[in-house]
Formats: sequence, C-alpha cells, structure tokens
Amino acid sequence: MIKQIPNIITSLNLLCGCVAIMFAVSGDLVSASFFAFAGIFLDFFDGLAARVLNAQSQVGLQLDSLADVVTSGVLPGIVMVQLLSEALTGTSLDISAIFSDTANNTSIESYLPFIGLLIAVASGYRLAKFNVDTRQTASFIGLPVPANTLLILSLPLIISFQASKQITEVILTPWFLIIITLVSCVLLNAEIPLFGLKFKTWNFKDNAVRYLFLIASILLLVVLKFIAIPIIIFLYILVSLFWKPLD
Repeated sequence: MIKQIPNIITSLNLLCGCVAIMFAVSGDLVSASFFAFAGIFLDFFDGLAARVLNAQSQVGLQLDSLADVVTSGVLPGIVMVQLLSEALTGTSLDISAIFSDTANNTSIESYLPFIGLLIAVASGYRLAKFNVDTRQTASFIGLPVPANTLLILSLPLIISFQASKQITEVILTPWFLIIITLVSCVLLNAEIPLFGLKFKTWNFKDNAVRYLFLIASILLLVVLKFIAIPIIIFLYILVSLFWKPLD
C-alpha cells in the first residue's frame, strides 16, 4: 500500500484537473485556476514521494504524464479559449449554442477562440517527447507544462483580483492572447535548456541558483501577487539561458 502513495497523489492531481476543466467550461476561471494550482502542487510531491519511498514505476511515470495532459494541457487550452471568447464577444464561450445553430452563427468570433486549444496539443506533444528524451533527467528541454499552465492561468487571476482598466484591456486584446498562445506553444517544444528545481543535495554551493531563484520568486509573489507569475516565468527562462551548467 505504501508503494501506491505516489500514484494516489498523482491521481488526486488528475482529479483536480478534471474538476478544474468543469469550472473552466462553465466560465468560472478563478475556481478552475485554484484547482489547477492544487493539481500542480500535487504533481511536485508525487515525484518526491516516489523518490523518498523508493516507489518509482513505469505505471507511475505514465500516470503522471496522463495527469499532466489533463491538468497542465487540456485545462490551460480551455482557459485560453474562454479568455479569447471574452475578448472577442464579451462573454464565455457557449459551445452548445455554436454547434446547435451553425447556420446562423458563422462569424469568425464564434470559432476563433478555439485557437486556444493549440496549447493542449503542444502540451501533449511536449509530454510525449519528455517521456522518451533521456536528456531531461535533471533539467528540461523546453518550457515544462506546469510552468506554462501557471503562465496561462495567471491571466484570469490578474483580471479578477489585480487588474486596472488598462491591464484588463491589454489582456483581453484578441491579438495579445493569440500571441501568448503561439509563443507558449513554441516555448513548450523549443530546444531551449532550462534548469530543473529538483535538489540532489541541499548544499547551497551546488544549488545557489535554485535557492536564489526560489527566494526571488517568493519575494515577487508576496509583493506583486498574481502579476508576479509571468515575471517569474520570464525570469526562469532568462536565468536558464545564462546559467551553466544546467544539472
């Protein structure tokens, strides 16, 4: 039973992702984001539990990727669809209305939001590559899907809790959201080496950049709250490009 603890944690991640998707489809992006954050939190600890309990398995590896496809793949895609719908029409996307009356609903605004689903496709492809790429044991090649999910989900949270009129207008600009979608798809699968946050030892000398990055991230979150998330993702990529080695 103890050996199943990591898989139980991963399953809870999957459950959080499913609940988050239900909220996202209904247009409640704030609740969807918080359940997604819970899933990403669990995603970090399932691997830690597997290492501590010496319970790594092929089933656990596959289950982890499947859970990530839902929580950090399909979900951010649906969230982007809803944001694009809000930007284009002022309301959440009503999928049933689109497909029940296609003859009278042929405007581009009705279908353009589905561009957001490219995030789900790019995330699935990135996870498939990760499973067979032996280079990604201590570091990453391309933006990890949880990091991309945090970036996408920060947008509705900024709008809901911190946005000024100007910030809301920028975020809910269709071209801004389309560019974010396409850039995130590229970053997920780009041949860009990014450092991992897994600690082989707790020695500061060996993990100075990791410690400093985590401290900076915490400070940014305390000061800027949700606005800090895109800044942290940008900082993560920037630091990775200049820090060598990446193991």
